Amino acid sequence: KVEEVLTDGRRIITFRNGTKKEISADKRMTTISFFNGDVKKIMPDQRVIYYYADAQTTHTAYPDGLEVLQFPNNQIEKHYPDGTQEIVFPDHTVKCLYSDGFKETFFPDGTVVKVEKNGDKIVVFSNGQKEVHTAQFKRREYPDGTVKTVYCNGRQETKYSTGRVRIKDEEGNIILDKK
Repeated sequence: KVEEVLTDGRRIITFRNGTKKEISADKRMTTISFFNGDVKKIMPDQRVIYYYADAQTTHTAYPDGLEVLQFPNNQIEKHYPDGTQEIVFPDHTVKCLYSDGFKETFFPDGTVVKVEKNGDKIVVFSNGQKEVHTAQFKRREYPDGTVKTVYCNGRQETKYSTGRVRIKDEEGNIILDKK
C-alpha cells in the first residue's frame, strides 16, 4: 500500500487492488473508494453511507439502527430497528410492513389497504367505500349504508340502506328479496 499525507492534513492510502481510503484531516470522516466503483463513507455523525456502483443503490446506516436504501428508480426503503419497514415507491405509494406481520399500503389516490397477519384484508377507497376480505367472505360497504357480502360458497347477500335484503344462491338465483 501507498500512503500520502496531503498539505491540508488529509491522508490517502492506496492499496494494491486499486482501493483508496481517504481520511479527513480531523480523522472524523473516512471515504473508501473500492476498485469495483463502490464507495463507503463513514461520516462524522457515525452514519455509514455505502454506494453500490453496479446496482446504483445507496445504503445508509444510522447509529440508531435505521437503515435507508435508495434505488435508481427512486424507490426508498426504510428499515427500522424494531423490524418495521417502510417502502416508498416511485409513484408515491407507501407500504408499511410491521414486525408483527400487519401490513398497510397507502396509494396516491387515497386508497388504503390493511392486511392482518392472518390474511384478512380491509380496503378503504377514497370514495368512501370499504371492502373486507376474509377466508369466509368478501364484503363491500357503501357510504349510503348498503352492504354486499359474497360468501366463499358463492352465496350473495345484499342489505340495502332502506332495509331491503336480497339473497342469491351460488348460481345467482334470488332466494330472498325482502323489501
